[in-house]
Amino acid sequence: MTGRKEEQFWHTLQNLFVGVPVEGESGYINLMRLKTQYFQRAMRPALQAFIAEQLREFPEFREELFDKLYTFLKRYISEETGSIGFFFTPYHQSVYEQVYTDTQDVILFWKTQRLYYVKTDRLFRSMETEVDGFKFFFDASTLEHKKANEKRELVFEFKEIRPADGAFVFTMGYSERGRQTSLDTIRRAIRDALGLSRYTDAVPSEETLERAFRVFERQSEVDYFLCKDAKSFLREQFDLWMWQYLLGKPGEEPQTEWNETRLKQLQALKRIAYRVIDYIAAFEDELVKIWNKPKFVLNSNYVITLDRIVAQAGGWEVLEAILAHPHLEQQIQEWRELGMVGDDFTPEQIIEGENLIDGKQ
Repeated sequence: MTGRKEEQFWHTLQNLFVGVPVEGESGYINLMRLKTQYFQRAMRPALQAFIAEQLREFPEFREELFDKLYTFLKRYISEETGSIGFFFTPYHQSVYEQVYTDTQDVILFWKTQRLYYVKTDRLFRSMETEVDGFKFFFDASTLEHKKANEKRELVFEFKEIRPADGAFVFTMGYSERGRQTSLDTIRRAIRDALGLSRYTDAVPSEETLERAFRVFERQSEVDYFLCKDAKSFLREQFDLWMWQYLLGKPGEEPQTEWNETRLKQLQALKRIAYRVIDYIAAFEDELVKIWNKPKFVLNSNYVITLDRIVAQAGGWEVLEAILAHPHLEQQIQEWRELGMVGDDFTPEQIIEGENLIDGKQ
């Protein structure tokens, strides 16, 4: 039977590779799913076999082994994102960096010094809530997460009324080109879905909708990090932890009674801990390689607003030459596809427009 400490140990590792279940689509979400598969299909089965082999001589050490592994690992793993670093360490361990040479001064230690900052985002998950007597269900399964640290608001859209309980189902997406949630459009869609010809108390008010949306947006915001050298970092921290366990805290006498069996148990503990760290570092190192891979510019373009062109001497002649360009129709077609202009838009309307810009107003 699996002991409580063993369950806690595997739960901690699962947090590292699985984290909080996240819905939606993005490159980082796909990466988290790959980490889950790596843990479930490769890492856990191999570790279970290795641990069983190491404990064959002293099976009674099993629960204590997992207790010590759990006590060590829980300090350095974020439960929400699976990032590796100083997250739950005692204060005195996370203030100063080590001094590696006689010429270096003690440097104030920032918890993120050995980490690459990736992004800050909110872990939106599908949720159900009730506001003013109305049931709302927010479906986050189709939400495409932000690709960078963009300041973009969520836009809510009414999807349907759930037949089972009459809950109003909403989908979400991040705003593009200034698009905002239209409460009027949502209320109209709910009214039509209810088969009403006019607004009644069966349709949530704008205030009710806004409160429901705020409840969903209140979900936790987290930071994602990559450890620059997970293997070196975790092995270093484990060696410090082991040293403190063997010799006791500064100023205290060690309480451990030594014999041959105890030494073998601690040697097995170190081998297993190093094997766990190696598996963790193998995946983290691949991510760091991807993160540090040079990024190449594949294409670049100029964007020059038309008002600046005509403000220069001879600017109108330049503008007329642009409008007479044989490929202008391709540009207008692109504007139509992006929804910037209507299907009846013509080049003449550029000059007739109130603001002379490149059409992306």
